[in-house]
Amino acid sequence: MSIKNWKRRGDWLELMPGKVVTGSSDKQMAVEQWLQSELQLPEKMLRQLQANQGIQLAGDRLRLALFASRPIDVEPRWAEIDVLYEDDFCLVVHKPAGMKLHPDGSRADTAITLDHAVASYYEMSGIQASVRHVHRLDEDTTGPVLYAKNTFALAKLDEAMRNKEIGRHYVAIAGGQIPQTLQLINAPIGKDRHHKQRRRVSPNGQEAITHIQLVEVFPKATLVRLTLDTGRTHQIRVHMSYAGHALIGDELYGGAPDRIGRQALHGELLVFKHPLTGAVIKVADPWPDDFKQLIDRVSK
Repeated sequence: MSIKNWKRRGDWLELMPGKVVTGSSDKQMAVEQWLQSELQLPEKMLRQLQANQGIQLAGDRLRLALFASRPIDVEPRWAEIDVLYEDDFCLVVHKPAGMKLHPDGSRADTAITLDHAVASYYEMSGIQASVRHVHRLDEDTTGPVLYAKNTFALAKLDEAMRNKEIGRHYVAIAGGQIPQTLQLINAPIGKDRHHKQRRRVSPNGQEAITHIQLVEVFPKATLVRLTLDTGRTHQIRVHMSYAGHALIGDELYGGAPDRIGRQALHGELLVFKHPLTGAVIKVADPWPDDFKQLIDRVSK
């Protein structure tokens, strides 16, 4: 897919499909085929747009009602957020340590989550869109989180997640000196029957694959970069603990306590294809201060 000529006009996306559509004797059929082949529009969305008169062809212009206003379905609660990337389809924001991604539904949980903060950002920016994150980060893991700003973007990005086409690159500080031979951990992960919050390597768990690259080895710790082929809950934390190199600060999985007060894990790069144009988008998230300060401490 390579859509180059497009414009947003209010609630409408305007495209120029070319003579394959405009020169066809059966324009309705040609529009359907073009939307499914070139735009890769999901069948369900195509039918919804047709039912709501959301497809218009006028001359050489094809218009789709992809930006129709939708209610902000999460309570807007202000918190300062760092926007790393934004366009009409996607939003990427930095998630700080100590902030949950979304409300857990309990009345006792009154903390502001990243979803709350994004809802507030939408409200203040005049964006009428549902709050939809595409992937997750643990409460104490920092890094970029991708949001889809309309149903088309959500459908395309969810499909990319299922197909493992969204790259999430992490950096971490693990305990001990990791050998060069530890480059891959392929070990299934399941729930820990004895601890509600924990996960563990289990023969009956789900497939989990983590790639490891050594960056620098310190006297009692190692700086590593990690990428995931799968996205299991606590995957990096579980795998590194299983390998005997639990992340510093990750006391839940046996990591050495440290004044960082959290697992030393940060998402430093997010890579995905733009849902409309197919262009590769790379969003970097600089290392947070507490992570850099920990490196200073373990390097001495």
